[in-house]
Amino acid sequence: MPGGRDPVQIKVLSAISDVSAAAWDGCAGPENPFVSHGFLYALEESGSATNATGWKPQHLVIEDSGRVVACAPLYLKSHSYGEYVFDWGWADAYERAGGSYFPKLLSAVPFTPVTGRRLLVHPEADPSLADALITGMIQLADEYKVSSLHVNFPTRAEFERLGEGGLLRRTGNQFHWENNDYATFDDFLGELTSRKRKTIRRERREVAEQRVCLRALTGDNIKEHHWDAFFRFHVDTTNRKWGQRYLSREFFSVLPTLMADKVVLIIAEDNGETVGGALNLIGTDTLYGRYWGCSANYNFLHFEACYYRAIDFAIKHGLKRVEAGAQGTHKIQRGYLPTTTYSAHLIADPRFRDAVSNFLEQEALEVEAEMNMLAEHSPYRKSGNS
Repeated sequence: MPGGRDPVQIKVLSAISDVSAAAWDGCAGPENPFVSHGFLYALEESGSATNATGWKPQHLVIEDSGRVVACAPLYLKSHSYGEYVFDWGWADAYERAGGSYFPKLLSAVPFTPVTGRRLLVHPEADPSLADALITGMIQLADEYKVSSLHVNFPTRAEFERLGEGGLLRRTGNQFHWENNDYATFDDFLGELTSRKRKTIRRERREVAEQRVCLRALTGDNIKEHHWDAFFRFHVDTTNRKWGQRYLSREFFSVLPTLMADKVVLIIAEDNGETVGGALNLIGTDTLYGRYWGCSANYNFLHFEACYYRAIDFAIKHGLKRVEAGAQGTHKIQRGYLPTTTYSAHLIADPRFRDAVSNFLEQEALEVEAEMNMLAEHSPYRKSGNS
């Protein structure tokens, strides 16, 4: 393994298939399914994240004696869709000033606002290779003469490291549920205030009274007709929210062939017809809620399928937390508390960098104030209260 003294050579790959799954996953590890070779391959192979859709792969790989010792997902972007760290305002301001904001470089997982490592270093390799990956990203940004480099949803440790590497740092928030060694869903409810317990029980009861049957399917129990239905829901949901879908139908066939043991599909059925579904992926200690859709209106079905059934699954399988996706203050009263998320940004133009830096300083104060305000609305009982 490199000792950190000699210069390292970084390869730029135009497809994740240019590196073996074993080599990539040796660096990515098993903790987070979204940075795995399988998930990234499913996005590219299905045509969901390719040059044609504005996600041109530029993945970085460092080898030592023919062995991959570090890597990073990286894309050349022609837009800012599917990122969940919003910089459209920056793009508009820069282009009104006469600059060209796109293309830009982005290290992230397409369409996936999930915190995880972006600087993937093999556990037996020199940890300083993370800095080599940062340097490689910066050099590539300079070589391509792009306006900016962005790293979305890195870990806190990487966030600090990226800041030390010269990138501007930005914070945001999501809402996560933590498993306090609960044995049952009722154990979790027991930690909530009386009013919140009653609300959740009422919502779950109303779903049951609509005679909607929900099941959590994994592995081979998920059939193609389930994916057909779920894709219809996905298209309907994304068209209503964003005006376009991100994922192709093929993605939902490729994904389970590569990582079936990581997929949990919670389906809702009405008289045997699949009417809704929530797609989750399993990490080593976390259940990640990703996509949801429904063909009709059912009271509280979204909360049941996406939040309560996810909690049920996490408790049953001993997972430490549930991450239910981006945004949504309504998650707080259902036990999901605000959690800080991170991103880092390199702006090439010095004048524009100063403007963005000033913006981020003010935004950080606003995010901190919002986090403090949201924390006051926790549904959990305070000591001595029922």
